[in-house]
This record gives sequence, C-alpha cells and structure tokens, in this order.
Amino acid sequence: MMNNLHWICFLAALISGSLLIQAQQPYIRKDTGCIGSLDNSNSTSAFGYHCNGVNRTCQSYLSFLSQPPYDSVAAISALLGADPVKLSELNLVSQNATFATNKVVLVPVTCSCSGQFYQVNGSYVLRAGDTYTSIEISPLEGLSTCRALRSENSNFPETNLVPGLRITVPTRCACPTKNQSDNGAKYLLSYVIQLGDNVDSISTKFGADTEKTLAANGLSFQDADIYPNTTLLVPLQSQPSISQVAGQSPPPSPPPPPPQDVGKSSSKTWKYVVAGVLGGLGCLGIVGGVVFLLCIRKREKKGEPEIVTKSFEATEKTLKKKLDEEMGMSYGSVSDLVQSVKMYTFEEIKSATENFSPGCLIRGSVYRGTINGDFAAIKKMNGDVSKEINLLSKINHFNLISLSGICFNDGDWYLVFEYAENGALSDAIHRGENDDSTKPLTWAQRVQIGLDVATGLNYLHSYTSPPHVHKDLKSSNVLLDSNSRAKITNFGLSRSADAQEGEFALTRHIVGTKGYMAPEYLEHGLVSPKLDVYAFGVLTLEILTGKDIAELQERENIRLSELLLPVLDEETGKPHLASFLDPSLQGRYPADVAVSLVRLIDSCIKKDASSRPNMDEIVRHFSIAMTTTSSWELSSST
Repeated sequence: MMNNLHWICFLAALISGSLLIQAQQPYIRKDTGCIGSLDNSNSTSAFGYHCNGVNRTCQSYLSFLSQPPYDSVAAISALLGADPVKLSELNLVSQNATFATNKVVLVPVTCSCSGQFYQVNGSYVLRAGDTYTSIEISPLEGLSTCRALRSENSNFPETNLVPGLRITVPTRCACPTKNQSDNGAKYLLSYVIQLGDNVDSISTKFGADTEKTLAANGLSFQDADIYPNTTLLVPLQSQPSISQVAGQSPPPSPPPPPPQDVGKSSSKTWKYVVAGVLGGLGCLGIVGGVVFLLCIRKREKKGEPEIVTKSFEATEKTLKKKLDEEMGMSYGSVSDLVQSVKMYTFEEIKSATENFSPGCLIRGSVYRGTINGDFAAIKKMNGDVSKEINLLSKINHFNLISLSGICFNDGDWYLVFEYAENGALSDAIHRGENDDSTKPLTWAQRVQIGLDVATGLNYLHSYTSPPHVHKDLKSSNVLLDSNSRAKITNFGLSRSADAQEGEFALTRHIVGTKGYMAPEYLEHGLVSPKLDVYAFGVLTLEILTGKDIAELQERENIRLSELLLPVLDEETGKPHLASFLDPSLQGRYPADVAVSLVRLIDSCIKKDASSRPNMDEIVRHFSIAMTTTSSWELSSST
C-alpha cells in the first residue's frame, strides 16, 4: 500500500508540474499574505502574471467593485492606473460620474511587462492603520497582492507606512499567449472573484469558453476551486461590455462535476493524499508558531527598557528646567516632544553649522548643517513655538517637511529639519530671463509639484487629529528635494480647524502673505481649509505662469480671475495658452491638461469659499493630470 501511495504522489507531482508549465498563468488561490521571502519561487504567482504573452504590451481589462471613496471615474482610474476617458466610455458614463456602491466597473488598462511579470501601475494614498495585507483586500479587492505591493514599494517597509504617503499599486493584468491568440483570444480580463462565483458562471457572463478559462489559469474540471478577492483570467474574443456585468451577479451554482469515469477508490486515495499533505503542513505551522513565540519572548528579555526610561526622564527634567527658568513657558505645552524627536545639545548644533558660519546660512535664520554625515536644515527661532513644534512632531508625510530634532538654549529654539537640496519653489519658478544657473521646470515637474502640494494639504486637512489649516501657503514655503519633489514647510501660522464642511473658525488676528489670503479671511477673519484651497489656486497659477502673482496683482491692480479669462474662453482659449504659460515651456505640454488646470485654478479662487473644491477633489484632478501627462510624454517620445 505504501509503495502504491509513493507512486501516486510521484505521478501527481509530475502531472501538476506539467499543467503549470503548459498553463498561461497559475491561479493564485488563497494568497498567504506577506509571509515568507520575496524570492520564494513557489510564490511567484503572487507577484503578478508571468510575462509570457505574444506581446510585451497590450490592451487588457480589469473588473472592480466600486466602494467609497473609490466609486468615481477619477478615483478608480488613479487607483488602478487607467485612462479616465476610456474608463468612462467603456462604462457608458461621464468622466465626472460616481458609481453606485458594489457596482461592477470595467477598467481598461495598458498592460506591460515589468521585469518577468505583467502589470499596470496605479497609486494609493495610505490611510491610518493601513498595511500591505489590508490594502490587498480593501481597496484593491485582490487586483494586487501583499507580496507585489511590498516588492514594488521596497523603500517603504511595513513598519514605515504612514498616513498620507503615496505608494505604487502594481495591478494584475496579462496579455494572451500564442496558443490563446491562435484560438481567437484578443484580450485577457483580470476578473475579481466574488462570493458565489465559479469558473463556469464567470465564463458564461463574458461569453467565454469554460474550458479555455480553466486552461488560462492552470485549472481543470477536477480542480476548479476559486476564492473571493483573487483574480481569474478570462480569455475574450472582443472587449467586454457593461451589459455583461449589468444587474446582479448570478446566483451561486455548484462547480462542474468531475468526469464520470473517475473511480471511487481513486477518489478516496486522492483524499488520503490531500489529508496527509494538509496534516503535515498543519504540524509545521504549529511548530513554526511555537518557535516564533519563543523568539519574541527571548527578544523582549534582551531589550533595555530601563536605559531608555532613564534617558527620557533625564532629558525631560533638563528641558523642563530650561523652559521654566529661561522662558517662563509651561513644560506641558511641549511634553510630547522628548518622546517623538531627538533632543540635540547646543554644542551639537554649533558643530553642525560650523558655529553658525555665514557660509552655512541658507536664508533668514536657516542654516545648512551636517549631522552624522547628512545635510540638515537648522532653523533658529524664539518665542513660544510650542504649537508649531507639537504639530511637526506628530505629522509624518512625504510632502510635509520632516522635523527630526530640536534644541533649546538661552531662550532660543533650534529646529532640525530634513534638507531640501533644490531650495524654495519660488526660486525655481521665478527665474529671471537671463538666469542660466538652473534649468527651468518641465511641464511634468510642475504638475508633479502641484500634486505633491495638494497631497500634503489634503493630509493636513483630513488625516491629522485635529485637522489643521496651514494658513501661509506660498511658493517660498514649498521646498524641493533632490528629485524636485515638493515639501510644504513653515507651519508657524497653522491652526486647528473644524473638519466639517462649511464650518469656520473666527480670528481678529489677520496675518499672512498678500495675494494668497482668501477674501473671507481678509474681510471677516474666517478660517477653514478653504483658505488653503484659495492659496493653492494662487500657487498653481504661479507654477504654470512662472510669474510672481502677488506682485503682478499689486502692480496692475487686476483681479486674479481676470488673468484666466482668455484661456477659459471656449472658442479662443487654447491659442492664448502660449502667452499665458511660462515661456520656457515653449509648447512642450498637453494643451487639454493645461486648460483643465486653469479651470481648476478658477474654481480654487472663487470668492465664495463654499464654491471651492476640497483638497481631496484637487488631488484627484491632479492625479488625472499627472497620468495624462505621463501618457502624453510617452507618445511624444515615440
């Protein structure tokens, strides 16, 4: 009996291996999350579909179940890397349409080889509590996997997923193989399996042959089990239509029965084999779990909590004494700081700035310092800066300047920030005509900067607790890193704000920068996130034109909206773009995108604050503009 069982196991392995080799793609079954190493050859299907088609790039399709906030053409397109125009056309809706919850949406994508796997790249902005495993299920519904997400975003490990961070989404797609093409398949649909689906019902829904669908996924009639939140490749002879997914999903039906010539004894033998394998895996899992727990306990015993506590208490005591003696400030106002940022001594700050050498001065009271071999920006401040420091110590977002440490000495604060190599955005966009020291920003860089600033403000408005308004957004308060990615800085005027739409706070202390301050703030002291939206509109106008808008407005005494009128004219708008946009662009931009951004500016600077979009809408608009710009650049270079 044992000899027969060995032969059965050997033949089973041989047959299953042969099927996987001949199959278009192995069905992923139930993903094991992020357990295991990324180079595990047995788990390669979790990284995407293999690049084994006739073409390295092709038209492909996805299915997606709409769920707020991913229930609009713009949001779904940005998440899954789709063209919003094509998505709206395929689903017979307008580009600004919102789908009903749980509506099946067909998503057309351009699928391409990335290394050894097919994929199309979308993007996702992290929310509080997100992990790669949770993102795989919601919002992606299995259109990507934890392993693929972790591999694609290797710069952002699971321990460094902070709200507001934008990550790349490698969506699962594929192109037909030669055999599939020869059999009439022109497209492959990555269908997200729902509860009650089976291979036969999915194939019938899209007019596909069940046997070909099974073969495309390395499945057979004997092995046709599929699971929700995984993808099934469906070979299609023509593009899918919304009529095929309209209405309710078909009722659950049993999977196709196995062929009648399979004997009962053979069925029992297979059950013994499967039970034995599952039992062995279960034992290994239990043993591994015990070992893992023992390692955790051992690591905890090796920790040094007493040393950390003593160090914290010593720093806390020193800072409290200094604040009480030198400034009369309450230590409670900055009590969280010593737990979240590094405390530097004044000697370390002097050493980093070469004793505040003029050669290290960037501008104002900001110095470039060197700490542990890396550049840092060190800002000297005085007075009660507790609100700004407390806010900076709690936020962590790529598009907001990062506070890494503080120092307090002789009544002055020294704030240590990350260093932005390319300096202020104002320097990059307000170049003189004869300034050859730096290259002008490209169109794509300008759109990316706009998206970065919008994303950072959206984080402040929606993801900090409580929500905050920056109140002093302007081009000199936006810094560019070595890759010209934007980071908002200078939170000295920031204040908390009510998160509810339409509710405002009042202030009599009107401070800010002329030209950027919204009318309701100037006239009535009303503070809300829409104040930042107005300033963002002005900032975007500067980015596109390369002009100092505040100076232009003061000199020519014109309203900002009047600057936009020639471009907004539907009949003559595009011809005016050349004189409206920064001359350095010299026509190197997609005109439709440029006009759409001018319309966005116009909506941001409306006098009525309630008529302005919120930052989430603006992020979506810029995401589409960035996607379209990337496609335009690709087509222009070929």
